[in-house]
Amino acid sequence: MNIAVIRFPGANCDQDAYFALRDDLDLSAEYVWYENTSLNGFDAVFLPGGFSYGDYLRCGAMASRAPIMAEVRRFADGGKPVIGACNGFQVLCEAGLLPGALLLNAGQKFICRDVYLKAENRTSMWTRGVDRILRIPIAHGEGRYVADEETEQRLRENGQIAFRYVDSAGEQTEAANVNGSAYAIAGVLNIAGNVLGLMPHPERATKALLGSTDGLEILNALNLVSSNR
Repeated sequence: MNIAVIRFPGANCDQDAYFALRDDLDLSAEYVWYENTSLNGFDAVFLPGGFSYGDYLRCGAMASRAPIMAEVRRFADGGKPVIGACNGFQVLCEAGLLPGALLLNAGQKFICRDVYLKAENRTSMWTRGVDRILRIPIAHGEGRYVADEETEQRLRENGQIAFRYVDSAGEQTEAANVNGSAYAIAGVLNIAGNVLGLMPHPERATKALLGSTDGLEILNALNLVSSNR
C-alpha cells in the first residue's frame, strides 16, 4: 500500500499525515506536489489539513483547481481510497468530490480542541467496525458543514454521513456540536464510500504521546485495504 500525501502551498499538516502513515501504521507514503498530474503507483490519497493558498477566496477553493486534483478525481472515480482531513475536506467539497460546503464556525472563532465523534455509517471502508466513541482533535476556523435540504436528505438516505459530533457519552448535544454544523456532521462520504472528508484530524491521534490513538480506528482502513489486495 503506497499512499500519496498531496502537498499544496500553505498546507501545514502534510508532515503530520506522512509520519502517521509511515511510522504509526507502517505504510508506505510519499509526498506528491500539487503541480503533478499523475498518481501512478499509488493505492490511496491523503489530502492534508492546513491553509492551502492562505485560505484566499474560500478555504480549499484554489487548491481544488490545482493540476493534481483532476488525477485525484480520476483516482476516486476508480474506487480507490481518498481521505481529506480539515482543509483536505474543504478541498474535496470545493472540487465536487463530496457534497456540501464548509463555512465559518458558528461562533466565528478558530477552535483548537479535542472533540468526540460517533460513526453514523458503519458499512463504508472508512467506518466499518468503528463501534465506539472516538476522541480526535480539531483545529479550524471554517469547519461548519452546510448543505441544502435536498442534499441533507440524500446524505441521510444514502448513508453518506460518516461521523457526527457528540459528547463523551455519545449523545448529540448543542455544546458537542462545536462549530454549528448541520445535523452535527463532522464527516461525509461519497456515494461509493471510498472518499471520506472530515474536519477532525485522525493523523494527529495515532499515538499515546499525542494524547489519543483513536485516529487509528479510521486510518487502519488503509491497512485493511492493503491486506485484501
